[in-house]
Amino acid sequence: QVQLVESGGGLVQAGGSLRLSCAASGRTSSNYAMGWFRQAPGKEREFIAAISWSRGSTSYGDSVKGRFTISRDSAKDTVYLQMNSLKPEDTAVYYCAAGPSYSNSWRFYTYWGQGTQVTVSS
Repeated sequence: QVQLVESGGGLVQAGGSLRLSCAASGRTSSNYAMGWFRQAPGKEREFIAAISWSRGSTSYGDSVKGRFTISRDSAKDTVYLQMNSLKPEDTAVYYCAAGPSYSNSWRFYTYWGQGTQVTVSS
């Protein structure tokens, strides 16, 4: 059983930056993939980024490529999402997820955090 807790969300002006953290606890596995998703009101859940815990391979959604960076700190069992050049369109609840496979689909992730709100003002 794995628990994920996101933090770092908040209010930021367009063009600003935020760094989200996702701390994992419980029976973690180094073979898991970790991902970030977001969901805005009235919109579908959107893939943001994913990382393979063991290899560190990463992938990004088209809307955030070049602006967001996913990384991990194995010693802290924590995954980060560095968000730069934020846009109002980035406003959403951001969720951290973990699963047994490396995927950009939320349906393949097993564990989810509670979400953290990111609001970008124009």
